[in-house]
Amino acid sequence: MGHWWYRNIVEPGKLPLLLALTSFILSFVITRTITRLIRAGKGPFRNITPGGLHIHHVVPGVVLTVVGGFGAIAGAQTPSWEYLAAVVFGVGAGLVLDEFALILHLHDVYWTEQGRQSVEVVVITAALVGLVLSGFLPFGVNEVSAAERHDRAAVIVSVCVNFLFALFALAKGKPRIAVLGVLVPVLALVGAVRLARPGSPWARRFYRRRSRARRRAQSRAERHDARWGGVRRRLQDWIGGFSEPGS
Repeated sequence: MGHWWYRNIVEPGKLPLLLALTSFILSFVITRTITRLIRAGKGPFRNITPGGLHIHHVVPGVVLTVVGGFGAIAGAQTPSWEYLAAVVFGVGAGLVLDEFALILHLHDVYWTEQGRQSVEVVVITAALVGLVLSGFLPFGVNEVSAAERHDRAAVIVSVCVNFLFALFALAKGKPRIAVLGVLVPVLALVGAVRLARPGSPWARRFYRRRSRARRRAQSRAERHDARWGGVRRRLQDWIGGFSEPGS
């Protein structure tokens, strides 16, 4: 275990990223828990409203993100400072992205339908950072054998091809499949070869004069949303608490 930890986390310099991801996820979970308790009127927590002004947690989140980001740059040659900056940055990013929808709409939509966008962004961000962390280590360990270098070259090619498929899926209006497809290669391929969703850049570019393709795309999108829309909303409700009293 110690050898694996050193070879896959410490030696490639991924410990700060692990600390940032862990603090990011914990920050989001703790923040959501506290806001749900405040909304339900339970526990000792209350909104911060000095002088009647509601201070959203995105405000301290921005401060911590700035401090952590600049702190990481300033202390790049000092490991202990770099680790602390990573934790501060992760906490700040969790606070900021928990209110991503507020920033996007410039309105307090935390518990509204638009507020679900914050949960989606947090999940996508955690997945992408997790991908980098779990990371296709071919990009950074010293003292590897010729066989390992060959294997790593093959992995790099595979990653690049799969990333191309993910870009196709994204252009076809399937951002969730694109993100998950980066982690699970088969999903990216499926998203790339299937019909694009109506209104996606791909559909606007290639389906303009293909009425049959537009109809099929619309029909498939409606069936997909009817099948999976409820599942996605229940997952968002479980993570974000949107179905609780007061929604």
